Amino acid sequence: MTSLSYEFLKGFWKENPVLVLLLGMCPTLAVTSSAANGLGMGLATAFVLVGSNIVVSVISGIVPKKIRIPCYIVVIATFVTVVQLLMEAYAPPSLNNALGIFIPLIVVNCIVLGRAEAFASKNGVLRSMLDGLGMGCGFTLALVALGCVREFLTGGSLFDIKIITPWEFDFMLPSSAPGAFVILGCFLAAMNYLNMRKAVKSGKVYNPPEGFDCRHCSLCNLDKD
Repeated sequence: MTSLSYEFLKGFWKENPVLVLLLGMCPTLAVTSSAANGLGMGLATAFVLVGSNIVVSVISGIVPKKIRIPCYIVVIATFVTVVQLLMEAYAPPSLNNALGIFIPLIVVNCIVLGRAEAFASKNGVLRSMLDGLGMGCGFTLALVALGCVREFLTGGSLFDIKIITPWEFDFMLPSSAPGAFVILGCFLAAMNYLNMRKAVKSGKVYNPPEGFDCRHCSLCNLDKD
């Protein structure tokens, strides 16, 4: 039971797709101009993650290895089509228009295909379902948090509800692409700081994710070249 709970909870913090693994950056930066957009995108991706993980786990033993990736993509595309049709039928038109092309692009989202190939194809149905659900919830929470910050800094509102009523003129930087990069960078810095504090309190040495420490950076050596 502990192992099963870990498969679900790891996506919230330890292996968060956005804040730790840095996957799905295109929709993360593009659709999080508001909290509602982030929530819609996150829930759509979570549905595809859970469904595709379950099906891939079931068929992994009968799919030839040479064609496994095309088969997984067909499975993912099926669930994406279901999500797109449901959103066109029931989602508010404003949300559907805001997400636009990014719903069909879930097919090539590296989070979905990565979990199908790296986890679901090698584990049972229950573990694969919990992995997809945990990763989907972690992705959704990261998008909603980023969307809340960007929306509030832009116009003083959350989920299209005006929190600061005297705020009449929007501050456009947080809603733009450069602002999204800056705010996401602040999120990543806070994430690493909290992990570092946790490691120090437990008497351990904090090792940044691979590619984010000085061993993988050569900026300091530019003057020497």
